[in-house]
Amino acid sequence: MASILLHSGNSVYHFSIHRINKSSDMEAVGFGTLIVGLISFIFINFLWNVKYRRRNFPPGPTPLPLIGNLLQIERGQLVNSFMKFSKQYGSVYTLYFGPKPVICLSGYETVKEALVDKAEEFGGRGRLATIEKVVQTYGISLSNGERWRQIRNFTFRNLRELGFGKKSFEANVQEEAKNVVEELQQLKGKPLDVTRLFMDAFSNIIFSIILGSRYEYKDEMFVEVLGVVEETFIITNSTWGQLHTIFPEIMDYIPGPHQKITSVSEKLMSFIRERVRVSQETLEPASPRHYIDSFLIKMEKEQSNPDSEFNERNLVAAIHNIFLGGTETVTSTLRHTLLIILYYHEVQEKLHTEIDRVIGRDRIPSINDRQNMPYTDAVLHEIHRFCDLIPFSVPHMVTKDVEFRGYFIPKGTEVYPLLCTVHRDPTQFSTPDKFDPNHFLDENGKFKKNDAMMAFSAGKRICPGESLARMEFFLFLTTILQNFKLTSQTPFTEDDIAPKMTGFINVPIHYELSFIPR
Repeated sequence: MASILLHSGNSVYHFSIHRINKSSDMEAVGFGTLIVGLISFIFINFLWNVKYRRRNFPPGPTPLPLIGNLLQIERGQLVNSFMKFSKQYGSVYTLYFGPKPVICLSGYETVKEALVDKAEEFGGRGRLATIEKVVQTYGISLSNGERWRQIRNFTFRNLRELGFGKKSFEANVQEEAKNVVEELQQLKGKPLDVTRLFMDAFSNIIFSIILGSRYEYKDEMFVEVLGVVEETFIITNSTWGQLHTIFPEIMDYIPGPHQKITSVSEKLMSFIRERVRVSQETLEPASPRHYIDSFLIKMEKEQSNPDSEFNERNLVAAIHNIFLGGTETVTSTLRHTLLIILYYHEVQEKLHTEIDRVIGRDRIPSINDRQNMPYTDAVLHEIHRFCDLIPFSVPHMVTKDVEFRGYFIPKGTEVYPLLCTVHRDPTQFSTPDKFDPNHFLDENGKFKKNDAMMAFSAGKRICPGESLARMEFFLFLTTILQNFKLTSQTPFTEDDIAPKMTGFINVPIHYELSFIPR
């Protein structure tokens, strides 16, 4: 048996070649192929290290040819791995996702400098391979360049016209919150996992914007579509989904659950295409009813423009983006909130007191109440910070060559702003690992804004649904607590409420709670 040692950076790799009985020409060819393969490996390894060390990229763990830093990332501990790299290599470091270098940004000042101060340079969108399998680079979330500018600007403008996040849209959110309260009242204190109920409610709010109508919670098609959404997030947030997102060039060729995403999502895509078809047949250009109508009217106007991005593929993808972005994220945030309130009894008591004082029991909460409820507002902001729902943000990409903190980053390089390090930055929050609403209150008990709360990202790629999400969060929480006291038979621990940081979305533990009428 012969042994070969290969050196890559600080690492040593050991290969053993067992003696082969060359009794046939085929065996001889096989042995020769193995030797050629090993020699090629040595040569590629040599070229890799020369190329890697000559680049003026930020520091980072030494990558391997083809697989990059795959072996240095702990399975199922993606966020924790990135946090460790931040401590070891600093606020700007390089990881290799396969053969592709990715720049990671850590801490508030670094992330702000990139996303806000250099918003144009860092405003591109990197790959999100799992979702890319479904919508490619159409729509809003994964597009770049002129396509992104056209679809994003139209969507922002149209959603504002539809009252997105404004008081004119408030009645839709209030009505859905009222429906949730009625569902909870029917339980008469029986324990419930609220996940599906919240998904139903927030999905209907999105449907009212896109389709101009809502569904009954038990509607067969509605139930089927939400099942697809749930399965999509399960796949995306699984270990396989995470690996596929950061190592698409490798995982595209490896069988696993991540390969199901296209077939799973087809039901949702078929539903969207059917709704577009129905809207086309009933469209009245003078009276647009919803987002689809407005997009179809724009398509008609832009037919003669060869540079127009207003086509059905972008419409279907944009609806897919809006729907996924506006359901699971808000659902998980509110589930995190109720879990934390169950654990911190004094927080629930203070919220009840402020709700009773400002709103009372005889009217529906309004978004205007928030300015008179500093403690509630502080709790909502602290929930966003502490739960750290999307710890990486969605991958960015530099749109041009850029010098950043002494390093050269070439155009097209992907960038991961680690929001988890922003929300845990000790220079911005006194007790970053603890849940404490005082992070957003001044010495007089007034609400205190902190720009280091970046739950919706920042800069050019800030979440277009931020205003609606904030409205939903406030109105749903205050409406629920106005009507109920939350209890549970489960003795939760501090570890139960802590974000698990295992995937691209930090989903809380599964739990049940009881809603006791007040």
